[in-house]
Amino acid sequence: MKKLLIACFLFVAMANAYATPEEDRLALREFFAQRFPDLDLNEMINGLYAFDEGAREQWLEMEEFPPYEIAIEAGEETFKEPFANGKSYADCFENGGIGIRQNYPRFDTDSGEVVTLEEAINRCRTDNGEEPLPWLTGELANISAYMAYTSRGNKMNVVVPDDPRALAAYEAGKEYYYTRRGQLEFACENYHMQSAGNLLRADRMSGMLGQATHWPVYRSKWGEIGTLHKRFQECNAQVRAKPYEAQSPVYRNLEYFLSYMSNGMELNGPASRR
Repeated sequence: MKKLLIACFLFVAMANAYATPEEDRLALREFFAQRFPDLDLNEMINGLYAFDEGAREQWLEMEEFPPYEIAIEAGEETFKEPFANGKSYADCFENGGIGIRQNYPRFDTDSGEVVTLEEAINRCRTDNGEEPLPWLTGELANISAYMAYTSRGNKMNVVVPDDPRALAAYEAGKEYYYTRRGQLEFACENYHMQSAGNLLRADRMSGMLGQATHWPVYRSKWGEIGTLHKRFQECNAQVRAKPYEAQSPVYRNLEYFLSYMSNGMELNGPASRR
């Protein structure tokens, strides 16, 4: 345990130095390679199931009839339904919106901000005279699930362009991940690096690597499919910190950083979790 804490401390110190995003990503992979020398790091796209064989067997059985199938079907139907002006979601995205999930979040040089897939979906709606959808669950999560499903097997390819605003957004997301907050004074890193693979009460902690590959997710405790920002809000509440609004700049930057850390790993969303 002492060696693990030292390794975590050294990694965080290095991550908070002036490393490039790619240096951060490679250092993270090296950290987990040393932490779990017998683990295929690509398995970490499966979250806690990369570490817990018993839970993995139950999960694989559930995946034979996955609970998110209804969301994919509903999302496809909505995606293909034209807006009142005759256009559709396919008109808003490259390749008609098929097989592109791996490129999000992306940095928009016009607005100078990070754009998540869910935000792009709602922008598509408002640009075509439609009302935006609620961010966390429901129709928006279904559309996102369908778009993720069409992208399965593609490798995460989030880009931080040579733009100081993009790097600032990435650094803001990184700082958030490593900063302690809430009454419990926990950082994301405490759970998903220091405690990765360990049991915390009855829950086994997933690792930071691959955390962004499988969203949106059907969680048994939710009883529905939800977006990554729903999970961000839940995590804040669990450490007794006040959650930010979904799609706030704070959460978009956090998703940007976390997604870049998963670059090169296969998309496997939507997924199911406890």
